[in-house]
Order: sequence, then C-alpha cells, then structure tokens
Amino acid sequence: MTSPLREFLEIPYDQLEELNLEAKAKRLARVAPDQIREERMKYLNDERRIKAVTVCFSDLEGRLHMLDYDKKFLLKSVDNLTFDGSSIRGFSAQKESDLRLAVDWPAFYWLPADVFGPGKVLVFGQVLERDGTTYGADLRSHLKQFTDAQFQRNGYRCNAANEIEGFIFRGKHAEQHYATAQGFEFITTGGYYHSLPGDPLRDFIDAAAEAQRAMGFSNEKDHPEVAPSQFEMNYSHTEATIAADQVMLYKLLCRQVALQHDSTASFLPKPVTGVNGSGMHTNMSVTGEGRNLFFDGAGKDGLSTFGWDYVARILEAAPDLCLILNSSVNSYRRLDPHFEAPNQIKASAIDRGSMVRIPLGNVNSARVEVRSIAPDANPYLAIYSLFKIGLEGKLPAGQSDAPERLLFDNIYDAIDEFAGSTTIRELLGAEVQDKYAQLKREQAERCPRKLGSLIKSSEVQFHHEVYNQYLWNQF
Repeated sequence: MTSPLREFLEIPYDQLEELNLEAKAKRLARVAPDQIREERMKYLNDERRIKAVTVCFSDLEGRLHMLDYDKKFLLKSVDNLTFDGSSIRGFSAQKESDLRLAVDWPAFYWLPADVFGPGKVLVFGQVLERDGTTYGADLRSHLKQFTDAQFQRNGYRCNAANEIEGFIFRGKHAEQHYATAQGFEFITTGGYYHSLPGDPLRDFIDAAAEAQRAMGFSNEKDHPEVAPSQFEMNYSHTEATIAADQVMLYKLLCRQVALQHDSTASFLPKPVTGVNGSGMHTNMSVTGEGRNLFFDGAGKDGLSTFGWDYVARILEAAPDLCLILNSSVNSYRRLDPHFEAPNQIKASAIDRGSMVRIPLGNVNSARVEVRSIAPDANPYLAIYSLFKIGLEGKLPAGQSDAPERLLFDNIYDAIDEFAGSTTIRELLGAEVQDKYAQLKREQAERCPRKLGSLIKSSEVQFHHEVYNQYLWNQF
C-alpha cells in the first residue's frame, strides 16, 4: 500500500497562527456575521480533509461542552441543531429539555492537529430557546449582547486580558482520583522562574504555549509560577467576548497537552495546602473614539475619572459579586491573606492584597486589574458582570468611614449574599440568579461546612470542573 487510507487536515503551526489571527481580526472589525457564515460554509464544503466540526458552549457554572458534528450533516442541518438541555446542570428541566444551538461563525478556530486530532475545526455556539430566542442561562450570549450594545450605543470597546494560573500534577485524571491517591503529586518542586529548561513543567509550558500561539492568542510571556508545578502563560488583551472564549480554550488546550504528557492540568484555586493558590487576574479597559478612556496622565495613579468611577462601582458591588468571582468551595481557601490573597475590598496601585489593582500604564496600556477572580470562575459570567456593573452600576454615595471590608471567607455567606441581592437580580434576572445559587448550594452541601486547614476530597471531586455523573452519585 503506497498511500494512507485517511487524509485529514493537518496545518503547520505558522499557517494556523495566520488563519486564526485573520479570523480574530474579522471579529474585531465586526465583519457582518452573514458574510462570515457564507465564507466558512464554503470553506467547509470545499475542504475535503475536514471530517468534523466541534461546536462548543459553556454551561451556567463555566464548564465547556463540546459536540462533534459530522461536517456534511452540519452543512445541511446548521439551522436546526438541537441538544438535550436537561443533561446540562443549570440548564432546562427534564420536562422542557430540548434546546437549540446556533453557530457563531465569526468565533471559528483552526486546531493544532497534534493536540486535538487531525481533520477537525472548532466554533463556538449560542444556546437558544425552542422558539429561537436567546437562552437566559447562556452567559456568553449575555456578554456578547452587552458589549455589542455598548459599541452601538456609546462607541465603547470593552477589552480584557486574563492571567490564568494553574497546576500540573503527575498522572492522568489526577483530580478524579484525588480520594484514592490521597492527594496530588507535583511533577517538579522548582519555584518561580526556577524550573530548568528540560524539566517536565517547562516541557508542558513550551508545548502548551506553542498550541496557544497557533490558535491566535498573541502570546506575550510564559513562566513557572511561585508554587511548585504551577504555571502561567500570558497573552495580549482583546475584545471581551473573544477574551472569554480564550479562557475556555486556554484551559482546554492545557488539559489536552497535559494529558499527552501523562499529567493533569488543574485549575482548582487552591489544590494543595501550604502553597500559593491560583488566580485569574483580569485586566480590563474601555476604549472609545480611538482612545483609552481609562487613561489620564494627571489622574490619580494615571487613571481617569471614568476609570475610577468604573472601579468604585465594582467595589460597591463586591459582596454581591463574590460568588461569581469565587464560585467553588475550594476558591475560598485562596482568599487567605498568608498567601498574597486579594481579599481586601479596595483599589491600590501597590497593595496586591487589594481586590482591584491599578497597574502602571500609559495611554495605550492603562487598565484596572481585578485580582480576586479564581481560575474556575465562569469567564462569561465574570467578565459580563464586571463590565456591566463597572459601566452601569451604582456609584457609592460618598466616602465611607466604615472599617476596611473583606471578601467572604466561605462559600455559604457568599451564596446567601448572592441569592438575596437585588443587584444580582437586575444583572442576571431572577431565574438565572436562583438557578446559580441552587447549583452552588448543592455543591457546598456535599463539602464540610468548616474548611479547616487540609484540602478535603469532597471539595475536589464535587468541584464543578471535576465532577461527573458517576462521582456525583457516589454519596
């Protein structure tokens, strides 16, 4: 036999980067979705080496769900894609299970074949009700509609860049096996910048960063983090919906690359007692009329009045937002002041214990950094909530003489605040507010009410990014 039986699409990394950057540029330029749809469907029809299209969406808690559609089926059925919403936690009830799935054609990605397999491309989807209207628990749609409205009404572009930390642990599916293994095993004990070029952590970072670059992330820097086996790979800011999509893709590609290295990429906020936890510091800015609206060289810490008002609204709503930014039992371990925890409800240019930091910046880079977001937060929900409250929320009445406020140190108080908040009800609607609070209560009730000092098996295995149907029913 002189030729292989299968010939599926495999694109070199430099060409992948060009294709994905071009697709991102069209999203940023807001090229008409119908035009992009026509281009993409023609491409899929003409490219014989593509076998399947992965359509993905996020549930209410921020887990990525992926459906692989045969390419030929997708092309003829794209306007009538459905799935069982009752199988997704936080989505529809069993009696009203069918939901629709629309393809967001501009959010199209070519994939590294050595990481995701040959012959596949990926596109994000929009969850719809049976009648074709937007589904209320699809927070990606909330974010997209809000930022589009800001652009149309005010000319604002909402920009974000997420600094996502994670851990690499030895062995596949280490989180699911946490109870039987009685903990996690580091792949290296090197620290901040100290991992050698050939050690397992550096090999993982190199491979993941290459895949990230090929998918159009516009890489900036990557490095081991403070804790053993901890990593961070940074990339440039972009429009908010793209940034949130990139959070999902970042975690997906990290998990896939780690699996190929017989390891597990974990985004638990505090997986190991006694070392620094992981965060998802989120840098945010707003541009309008071609200029950065957060910059004022004469303003305090280089931030404009517009920017300081944005910060003030977020700080005012901090207790309401706490569950959104720290959405798991385990995330409240990270809010420990002994490990550089950003748990103080204040803004500062220098104090990294502050919920919001004002980094050094200029006319191009001025921004605010929300540091209290855990890496397991739903990025669509978190980024949407911060931008909407930052731009449209309530300003505090004046300078407060109250003592320094702290974010909650446990999920139970955060759930109670969230569930009773009129701010959250106006932000998300009563149905989504109630669904989200219920999901978090179900998770919390399977875990010890008092955290103690040791990581408990339940807070790992019932974590929303870890549990599956089998684990959830082992009670």
